[in-house]
Amino acid sequence: MCSPGGHALQLWLLREAWASRSRAWVTVEREDTSSLLAEERTYYAFGPTTRNVPNLLRNLRLARRLVHSLRPRVIVTTGAGLAVPFAWLGRLYGSKIVYVESLSRIEQPSLSYRLLAPATDRVYAQWPELTRAVPRARFVGSVLE
Repeated sequence: MCSPGGHALQLWLLREAWASRSRAWVTVEREDTSSLLAEERTYYAFGPTTRNVPNLLRNLRLARRLVHSLRPRVIVTTGAGLAVPFAWLGRLYGSKIVYVESLSRIEQPSLSYRLLAPATDRVYAQWPELTRAVPRARFVGSVLE
C-alpha cells in the first residue's frame, strides 16, 4: 500500500521480500503505478490524497471494504497520505503494520509516519541518522542497496 511516484518505486524495489507471498496493492492510478504493477493484483484509490478531505473519506470507505474482504495479515507501506486510512483500519482488523520510511527522510520522520506511529508494529529507516529521531526504527539499509 503506497502512494504513486517514489513511494511506489521504493516498495517495488523491496519485491524480493514479498515476491513469494500472496499480495494485493493499493495505490493511486498513475502512469508509473500502472506500469510497475501491471502484473500485480492492484486496487486503485482516490487521489490526490494530500490535504483532500473528500478523498480521505472516499479512501476510508475503500479501506474498510478492502481490509474487510482481503483480511491482510500484514500491511506494508512506504507511506504518504493514502497509508493513513488503510493502516489504521488494518490495525483495527488485526493486521500487522510495517512502515518503511521514505528514502527522502534522513533526519526527521514524515508526517505519514507520525500519524501512523501508534499503529505500526515494525518501522524501517533507510538512513541510520533517522534512528536517532525514531529510536524504534530499524536500519538495515536502503532500497537502493
